[in-house]
Amino acid sequence: MSDTSSFRALMASIANHPWFQPIIISIIIFNGLIIIAESYQPGNDLLLVLDTVIVWIFVIELMIKLTGLGIRGYFKNPWNHFDFAIVALSLIFYNTPLVSVLRLIRVLRLIRMIPAIPALKKIIDSLVRSIPALTGILGLTILIFSIYAIIGTTFFRGVLPAEFFDSFHMSLFTLLQVVTFESWASQVARPVIAEIPLAWIYFVSFIVIGALVILNLVVAVILDYLGHEDEEVNKQEMARLHEDNEELKSEIREIKDMLQDRNRP
Repeated sequence: MSDTSSFRALMASIANHPWFQPIIISIIIFNGLIIIAESYQPGNDLLLVLDTVIVWIFVIELMIKLTGLGIRGYFKNPWNHFDFAIVALSLIFYNTPLVSVLRLIRVLRLIRMIPAIPALKKIIDSLVRSIPALTGILGLTILIFSIYAIIGTTFFRGVLPAEFFDSFHMSLFTLLQVVTFESWASQVARPVIAEIPLAWIYFVSFIVIGALVILNLVVAVILDYLGHEDEEVNKQEMARLHEDNEELKSEIREIKDMLQDRNRP
């Protein structure tokens, strides 16, 4: 084995070592604590030094994975594209005068926690796979909001101050406030109902449809895709067991035929 191959094998063994990922997760958490500390003590020299050390630790991690897994093997995982971009941007804006950009990149480093922890990665992957189904629910949501915004603009304009139902986009924002239950009763619903008693039908129906039905649809879709991943894993496991069972049956038949051949006179 050449020196290059042995070095690559060494890097691969380090990248796949059971302790490698937990150490990186610990560093990411420590990085988050440093970011929090910097919000209390901006410009602290010790914190800046620690942040610089963490940046170069991430660079070393990147080089270990690139060397051990190979460029094609490393970028085969979509999450590694994000990791590479964060590390590259951290180096590009290492001494930049754009403080806000540098702080944003430091915060984005915390997102690296997602692919590092399997449970978080599973949830995000399920969310990404559920996007096509969620677009249908998004279209339904836009339709319902638009209908109720038009109704609100038509019937409630002038009842409340102009920032509530005086225009279509203002009505949309008011409905967003209602669907999030942010002071919707005292600030929006009750004053309107005091002027238009039947307005309670409008608000109650919108909350039932917008907040309860649509939200439950979103939750149901996401949970369904979370279950799909478990089903796929179970199917793969069952397929593997079936293949092993078929191989075992084939070997048993061969042994049986051999024994029969030996016992023949």
